[in-house]
Amino acid sequence: PRAGKPAPVRARRPRRPRRSFLPYLLLVPAVVLELGIHVIPMLVGVWMSLLELTQFHIRDWSGAPFVGLDNYKATLNFHTAAGRELLHSFWITLLYTLLSVGLAWLLGIAGAVVLQRPFRGRAILRALFLTPYALPVYTAVITWSFLLQRDTGLVNHVLVDQLGLLDDKPFWLIGDNSFWSLLIVSVWRNWPFAFLCLMAGLQNVPDELYEAAAIDGAGFWRRLRSVTLPMLRPVNLVLLLVLFLWTFNDFNTPYVLFGGSAPEQADLISIHIYRSSFKTWDFGSGSAMSVALLFFLLVVSAGYLLITNRRRDHA
Repeated sequence: PRAGKPAPVRARRPRRPRRSFLPYLLLVPAVVLELGIHVIPMLVGVWMSLLELTQFHIRDWSGAPFVGLDNYKATLNFHTAAGRELLHSFWITLLYTLLSVGLAWLLGIAGAVVLQRPFRGRAILRALFLTPYALPVYTAVITWSFLLQRDTGLVNHVLVDQLGLLDDKPFWLIGDNSFWSLLIVSVWRNWPFAFLCLMAGLQNVPDELYEAAAIDGAGFWRRLRSVTLPMLRPVNLVLLLVLFLWTFNDFNTPYVLFGGSAPEQADLISIHIYRSSFKTWDFGSGSAMSVALLFFLLVVSAGYLLITNRRRDHA
């Protein structure tokens, strides 16, 4: 370079960041567990639904005859006895799910709104409200099964012997009352989860919105409709879907409450599939029912997400 002129500076190429494989290595255990616990058993269940897998082939189920879609045709043919029983279980499960989710959400929003403001004893009430969700499912449901016994249960003792509201002790675990007993137990177990999610969502609602609504003269119900529910909409979208899937697939509650053989009035589809598979040893038909149930829930979930996303985009 000439005297008095600085040497030209060459532009350095930006260094490419080194590709690290550490994130992929950290994902390997989760992927392996997901494949082993969910994906592979699901694929095996789909394959079993295409086989004539009965008690005669259970020892060597890989050698069971391939029947294709015959199991689906037999179980989904609503003109046959098996098809009508499956349809009956489906409607019972749908009604049970809608009532359970609706009541659990109503109790959850009521508890979250009541406990939103600080007052003496709020922490104790929160702990008590979350107790049903913290208890193991078998412990909670077995306790309810003892409470609902006809001759020795606490429910009949209080209603008949103590309060005299009923003339005779009813059966709660058989007949028409079995559906309502199952519904009560389900709501009692699920509403604390809704309460917990909604209470967490209310923590993100600014107090200024309630103060502005109060200044404008809005009462409690107007603030609930115009402030609380719109602000909780993202939480409700996820909460309702999760509760629907959990309740529709619920197996532990009816199995423990009724001892594995639910009455006709409370014959949920999960118990129906279990009885069709493990009581009659027809695992091919049971697998076909399970795959059909999976497809139905996938369609419901996809439709729900599609509708809610469209409403959010137009809002």
